[in-house]
Amino acid sequence: MNAMRWDNLSAPPDEGTPDRAAPAAPPLPLALPGAVTRTFDTPDFAGMTFYEVQAKSIINRVPGQSRVPFEWTINPYRGCSHACVYCLGGDTPILMADGRTKAISELEPGDRIYGTRRRGAYRHYVVTTVLDKWSTVKRAYRVTLADGTTLVASGDHRFLTERGWKHVTGTMRGGGRRPHLTSRNRLLGTGRFAVAPKRSADYRRGYLHALVRDDDPSGHRRDTRFRLATAESEALDRAERYLTDAGVTVERATVARVGRRATTTVVRTAGPAEAVTGLCEPPDEPTDDWALGYLAGMFDAAGTCHRGVFRISVADDESRARAAGALKRFDFRWALDVPGAPGATRQLRLTGGLPERLRFFHLTDPAVTARRSIEGMALKCAARLQVTAVEDLGLELPLWDITTGTGDFIANGVVSHNCFARNTHTYLDLDAGADFDRKVIVKVNAGELVRRELAAPRWRGAHVAMGTNVDCYQRAEGRYRLMPPIIEALRDFANPFSILTKGTLLLRDLPLLRQAAEVTRVGLSYSVGFVDEVLWRAAEPGTPSPRRRLDAVRRLTDAGFSVGVLMAPILPGLSDDEESIDATVAAVAASGAASVTPLPLHLRPGAREWYARWLAREFPHLVPRYRQLYQAGSYAPQAYQREVTARVRMAARRHGLHRGETGDNRRLPETPPPAPAAEQLSLL
Repeated sequence: MNAMRWDNLSAPPDEGTPDRAAPAAPPLPLALPGAVTRTFDTPDFAGMTFYEVQAKSIINRVPGQSRVPFEWTINPYRGCSHACVYCLGGDTPILMADGRTKAISELEPGDRIYGTRRRGAYRHYVVTTVLDKWSTVKRAYRVTLADGTTLVASGDHRFLTERGWKHVTGTMRGGGRRPHLTSRNRLLGTGRFAVAPKRSADYRRGYLHALVRDDDPSGHRRDTRFRLATAESEALDRAERYLTDAGVTVERATVARVGRRATTTVVRTAGPAEAVTGLCEPPDEPTDDWALGYLAGMFDAAGTCHRGVFRISVADDESRARAAGALKRFDFRWALDVPGAPGATRQLRLTGGLPERLRFFHLTDPAVTARRSIEGMALKCAARLQVTAVEDLGLELPLWDITTGTGDFIANGVVSHNCFARNTHTYLDLDAGADFDRKVIVKVNAGELVRRELAAPRWRGAHVAMGTNVDCYQRAEGRYRLMPPIIEALRDFANPFSILTKGTLLLRDLPLLRQAAEVTRVGLSYSVGFVDEVLWRAAEPGTPSPRRRLDAVRRLTDAGFSVGVLMAPILPGLSDDEESIDATVAAVAASGAASVTPLPLHLRPGAREWYARWLAREFPHLVPRYRQLYQAGSYAPQAYQREVTARVRMAARRHGLHRGETGDNRRLPETPPPAPAAEQLSLL
C-alpha cells in the first residue's frame, strides 16, 4: 500500500541489527542502504534472501486516492515466503522420530520426524515436528545414487550435497542459472531405507521364539506360566498381541524382579502349555520372515544401541549360531565380542556404522523404539551417495513437500530441504516475480516501533489493518516472530486492529488475540477464494490448503471471535461458476464464519504480468477471455463483478450467511470494493 522507497524508511546502519550469523548473501538492492542481508542455512529458506532493516516508521497511512475501507496499516514484511516450490514423490519414505519410516504423502502436521541442525563442524540428527504439508503436480525427475537410492522430485527441489544445497535441475547460464546436481556431487545422509517386514505368521513365530522362555523344557509342566525375556512395555505388548493372534489367551502379566531391577515378565496363559511351546519351536528351514522376526525379538530381548554401538547379547551357543546365521542371511556384518570377565555374556556387535544400523531397524522392525534413536549423532557417514543420473521422466506427477521445525528432513536416507504484494517490490529495485518470492524485506524492529508510535501524542487510536499488502503470517513469521510484540503493543494501548491472512500460524498467537479482544475491537478474516483442491494446488500451492484455513476459522470461532471470510480471489473461468461458488460458500458456512465477502480477481501492474505468465502456462485456453476482461485496466468490468457478487449472495442465503450484521468484516456488500486487502495475498 505504501509506495515509498525503502531508503526513506531505513535507519542508519549504526543503529544496530539483530545478531544472527549468516553466510555470504547477494549484494543489497539499490533502495536498501543499511540493510543487513541474511541467507539461512536451512532448506525451507533455501534460495531466499532476507533484508533485515531498522525501519523508521511502521504504522503507514494509506494514500488518499485509495478506495480501501481503512486508513492505517502495518506491514512488517515486504515480499512473501508463501511462494514455495514442491518436492518429492508421495511414496518417498521419511525418517520418523521412532526410527520407523512413513511415506511423505501420509505425514500430518504434528508428526515427529528427524531433521538436522548444525553444531560445530557437523550437522547432527535431531527430532523435529512437521508443521505443514502440501502437494501439487509438477514435472518429475528421477535422481539415482551410486548405492541404488532413487528419489523422484521436481526440478526445483533441493538436496544437501557435500558442496551445499543444490536443485535437482538447473543451467549454468541465463535466467535459470542456479546450483544443481551433477555427477560430481555426493548427497549427505545414510542412503536408501530398507522396506519394513511383513507381519506374517512366520515373522510373529520368529519374534516369539526369541522372546518367550520356557523354564520347564521337559514337557511335564504343571502350569501355563512362561517368561518373556524383556521388561520393555512395547515388546511385552507386541508379544502378548502375537500370542493372542495365535489363539493363546493371555490372562495376566506380572513383572518379576531381582532386587530393585525388573528383569523378566511372567505371562500366564489360558489353555494347554503345549500351545505356546509349539508356537515357539524353531522351524527346520526358517523362512526370511521368520529370521527377520527372530532378529527383531533378539534385539528387543537382549539388544542395545548406545553411542553408535549396536550389540545383541547371546547367552548360549545355540542363540549365537542362530542370530549370526540370521544376520549373515541378510548380508549384515558383525563381530563377536568375548568379554574377559568370567561368566560375562558374549555379544554380537553390528559393524558398518549408521547405515547398517538403520537398515537393521527398518528391515527387522523391533518393537522397542527408544533403542532406535539416532538423535545427536553427527551427519558424517561415508555412504555411497554419488549422483549417477538425473533423468527427466517426461511426465507430471503428484509431488509433496512439508515444512518442519528444523527446515529439513530425511527423505529415503538423504537430507532434503523444506519448501517455503508483488508490485510493491518494484519500489525497492526488486522485481515483482521471482524477487517477490525470494527476497523478503523484514522490519526487525517492528514491535518496538509500533509501541513507540502508539505512544506518540499525535496518534488518536485509529483502527489499524494488517495483512493488507503482504501476509503478516507467512512462513518467515515462524522464524522472525514479529507479530507477537505488535499484538502486545496494540493490546497494551487498547488500539483496535484487524488481521487478514491465509496463514494458519495465526493460531499460535490466539492467547494474545484473546487478551487484546478483552480491551479493544479485534477483527479477524481469512482469505479463501475457492475450496477446489486441484485448483488450489495449481494456483496457490505455497499456502495452507483451504481446508486447513477453514479449520482455523472454526478454531477462532470456537474461541469466541467473529471471523469473516474474504472469498478472494474469484478467478474468471476457474472458480466463478455457480457450482464452485456454492461449494466454497457451503464450506465457509460450515466453518462457523460470520460472513463471506466476494472479491473477483484484479490485476495491478507487476502482479498482472506474473499472473499472465502463469495463466498462459497452466490454462492457455483462458488467455483470450482474460484479455477481454482486463483490457481496460486492473479490474474486471462492473457488470462481471455484479454477476459474481449476485451468485455469492444467493449462495450465502442458501447456507445461512446472509444476515449482514454490523461489525468488522461482517456485512456482505451489494457490490464488492475494488480489491482492498487481499490483492497480493490471493495471487498464487
